[in-house]
Amino acid sequence: MKFNILKTEITVSYFIICVAALSIIAGIFDSFLWCVFAVILHETGHIAAMCCLKTPPQKIKVSLFEISISDMKRNYRSVKNNLLIIFFGPFANFICFIIFYLLYLMYGDVFILPATANLSVGLFNILPVLSLDGGQMLFLILSRFYSVKFSEKIVNALTVIIIFPLAVTGFIILFKSKYNFSLLLVCVYLIFCLVCRNSRCY
Repeated sequence: MKFNILKTEITVSYFIICVAALSIIAGIFDSFLWCVFAVILHETGHIAAMCCLKTPPQKIKVSLFEISISDMKRNYRSVKNNLLIIFFGPFANFICFIIFYLLYLMYGDVFILPATANLSVGLFNILPVLSLDGGQMLFLILSRFYSVKFSEKIVNALTVIIIFPLAVTGFIILFKSKYNFSLLLVCVYLIFCLVCRNSRCY
């Protein structure tokens, strides 16, 4: 499904709609909805920073595991501006977490789910893993002092080191819950990114 907002082309995968329908059937639609909200807020942070720097995205693709932003002007911006754009994704989640957590303290459990969703998305994305914000920030910082090839190797190595315990945790959660395989799927996605994007870190 494709549509345009101003000059930005947006593509939404039909698979997400199917997953939303399955979450309704499984009775976990609230959790799914707040996770989607946290991811959209995260990417809105990136897009807002890009627009403030007068370099809006050309295309946005929404799939099951990510919202991919096409940024053709990335290589023409300074490292500082690129770091700022990357930073604003997790920053938006952490600000939203603080707001919802304060609301939870004042008004009760109804706000704990959005608070948890935003904290989880924010923390997950600052991991120094390829294709996540933490990995991209680390690559940009390292590339200022070392060669691009060496910086990529460091980020790739950290990705492998971090994925292993995440995958083990995913298996444990699946074994104990009998149905929660979300973390395991995320690990599969990260491995896929590592294999398919091994020569392109940022």
